[in-house]
Amino acid sequence: MATNGAEAEDRDAWQPAPHERSPIPGSPPTPWHPLSRRIAYFSVAVLVVISGSLGNAIVTANLTTLQGSLGLYSAEIQWLPTAYVMTNVCANMVLIKFRQQFGIRLFTQIFLIAFALTTASHLLVHSFASAVAVRAISGIAAAACSTVGLLYMVQAWTPEHRLKGIVLAVSLPQIAVPLARLFPSEAFEPDRWQTMYLFELGLALFCLAGVRLLVLPPVERMKAFEPLDFVTFPIFAVGIALLCAVLGLGRSVWWFEAPWVAPALIGAIVLIPIAVVIEHNRSNPLLNTRWLGSGDIVRFALVSILTRVVLSEQSIGASGLLTVLGMGNDQMRMLYLVVLLATLAGIVIGALTIDPNFLGGPILVALALICVGALIDSGSTSLTRPHDFYFSQALMGFASALFIGPALLIGLTRALKEGPTHFVSFSALFGITQNLGGLFGSAMLGTFQVIREHAHNNAIVAQLADGDPLVAQRLQQYAAAYGRVLIDPALRQAESAAILTQTVTREANVLAYNDTFLLVAAIAAATIVWASFHIFRIRRENLRRAAEQQAGAS
Repeated sequence: MATNGAEAEDRDAWQPAPHERSPIPGSPPTPWHPLSRRIAYFSVAVLVVISGSLGNAIVTANLTTLQGSLGLYSAEIQWLPTAYVMTNVCANMVLIKFRQQFGIRLFTQIFLIAFALTTASHLLVHSFASAVAVRAISGIAAAACSTVGLLYMVQAWTPEHRLKGIVLAVSLPQIAVPLARLFPSEAFEPDRWQTMYLFELGLALFCLAGVRLLVLPPVERMKAFEPLDFVTFPIFAVGIALLCAVLGLGRSVWWFEAPWVAPALIGAIVLIPIAVVIEHNRSNPLLNTRWLGSGDIVRFALVSILTRVVLSEQSIGASGLLTVLGMGNDQMRMLYLVVLLATLAGIVIGALTIDPNFLGGPILVALALICVGALIDSGSTSLTRPHDFYFSQALMGFASALFIGPALLIGLTRALKEGPTHFVSFSALFGITQNLGGLFGSAMLGTFQVIREHAHNNAIVAQLADGDPLVAQRLQQYAAAYGRVLIDPALRQAESAAILTQTVTREANVLAYNDTFLLVAAIAAATIVWASFHIFRIRRENLRRAAEQQAGAS
């Protein structure tokens, strides 16, 4: 078998046996490999998968630093993570067909080289536009990296353990965010922003070297693209990108104040149905709307979105509350180390316990852990510190890793049952549920927290009467703290009133975050109740089918 160079893409050099062929179109076969080569495939898979998500996670974790170096407003800097999602969400729709028609080797090198060149150019031309371009290209590169990493991971495992490899490859990107938070913040200070992009460039070059040194078995190519694909995909991608922009920035610019939000939302509402109508009437569609509209697939999509929504508690809830209480990355580093270890534990346990006949079980367990963790967090106070979140956020990290693998396999098995042509539709669905689910969860929970903060603030202020002796005593205490630096009594009184206002805002924020945690717990509990009925129904059908097959065989 050819293993490197141009030979690897020569379809005549080696033909796989029937049992080695992949059921997924555009994917390489899975021949026998010696242990040393399987270890090499595993190493490259881990490198590529983590690199595809770690660069964006580091940027997201250091948005404040980048905001200062670029001289942007807080709403403008949100374009960086949003641009990443805008390109990542639909990338697999076209990338799958690209590798089917042109081969995995060309597919890998084009996107990794494009990502490396874009990142390198940003080091020379540092501007807001170039930063957004890097994030947009990195979104496409991340989609390519996740696919390539999965294909390498499949090669690393023997057939009886290959399902575990798939779970590992899909779950590993979950460690990117807690891992990014562990990087020392001084390495990304405003005057040393190049460090961030040099690190991301280094990851891209390492991945490129890895995939060139150790290539995948040759893919059987086929004609995949059709002329109408180049009409449908731009329409659908632009519509989804507009929706991502609204969800990603709506909370920052506020939904009813920025003039571009409504036109963008209208554009998404118009373009997405146009693409769906075109696809619905095609004989060989890019998106199989009839299959995507079936009951089981709609329920799968809803459960995936709801789970991704409640998992947004990690980024919006705990970290947001600690930031309000004055905690920075340095103070929260140990918390993210705990989350990282819990996520790794979830990846390992999820891979070891995966049961093809009961893929819904881990999803229910993950939802239950999220519900428990959110209920624990709902008792937070202004004295809460990072160590108080160790257990609850460990549950969240464990749940995020436990959920993603079975969710992918549920949709994948249903797509392959219908035939290989449904794989592109499933890939689009999975990307949309994960990316848009995360954006929608952050937007919804963040907006809910702001609304509840205003409500609690008004309620607290309404109880603060000037004649209340406790309020007067507190104002006197605050004024006394400025006694040695402010001689004017009026200024001391103004400063004491400002401190009281800050205290009220802080307490209102804490109460609002507690309401957000309770909302997350309620959504998780409701999803468990609703999903359990369908998951156990499918479980009973699988057991009955297995019993019938066993009886027929005997």
